[in-house]
Amino acid sequence: MTLKIRDIELDMPVILAPMSGVTDMPFRRLVKRMGAGLVISEMIASQAMIRHTRQTMKMIEKSEEELPSVVQIAGCDPDVMAEAAKLNEDMGAHIIDINMGCPVKKIVNTYAGSALMRDEDLAGRIMDAVVNAVKIPVTLKMRTGWNDDNRNAPTLAKRAENAGIQMITIHGRTRCQLYTGRSDWEFIRQVKEAVGIPVIGNGDVITEQDAVTLLEKSGADGVMIGRGAYGRPWFINQVGHFLKTGEYLPDPNLKTQYTILEQHVDDMLIHYGEEAGSKIARKHIGWYSKGLDCSADFRVRINQTETVHALKNEIKNFYGSLC
Repeated sequence: MTLKIRDIELDMPVILAPMSGVTDMPFRRLVKRMGAGLVISEMIASQAMIRHTRQTMKMIEKSEEELPSVVQIAGCDPDVMAEAAKLNEDMGAHIIDINMGCPVKKIVNTYAGSALMRDEDLAGRIMDAVVNAVKIPVTLKMRTGWNDDNRNAPTLAKRAENAGIQMITIHGRTRCQLYTGRSDWEFIRQVKEAVGIPVIGNGDVITEQDAVTLLEKSGADGVMIGRGAYGRPWFINQVGHFLKTGEYLPDPNLKTQYTILEQHVDDMLIHYGEEAGSKIARKHIGWYSKGLDCSADFRVRINQTETVHALKNEIKNFYGSLC
């Protein structure tokens, strides 16, 4: 299976979802290195992008290993969104992704993210402005709608295609569901039938069979995986391999998982600096160790560490006791 986004062809239609506070450069690079078809940046606020805030510039840092580079932008002003898209293109982005799916209250309250699904005219003007501002492909991520009474993703998808959007990702929940209930993979088929561009299905893919079922129910052209990759940077490659061959790839053994985690932590320390990097690393360490023997106690000790040396020693001792 392959996936084409205008002139960019991916040899695997399995994509790492953009996730705030998760898909930073160290994690994207790791997941891409392990076989993902495409990885996407954290959501970047368009206003912050234009102001070149220090945090935003750190968020859009990229490495050669994660190319093609995809930057997701969010906002509610067409002109500002267009300028942010152009700035990212000038800094080497290969694809711009528009966020119309974030359900978080602080984003929705600024009329960005999934709030845009309630204003189809504004959503359309944003899509027009961004597509016209850049020469690179523009994609879109959204939900099925605002709530069960307003599931307008098929209508917006057609508007997106007419604007020149090259690919659409649908998370199979409404905004009001947040992350509760189940992702409605069957509804995604209505979006797929409404447009001729690639449609990607997203939501609740935590096993290889989930990906197969999503594709069967939705008719989608590919799968986007978010929380299913927490602590499992190898999972997206496992899904891609299964879709191609029907064969399961086993998880790396614990010794290999330790090596992967150790390198991931080192990359975060380099990227953010030791103080910030060690704090950010804690959540990833928790995800990696989930389900392992005595992992709850291990996570308590990790969260109590005060130095990088102590953090690394706790990781080494924990995995050393298991391997």
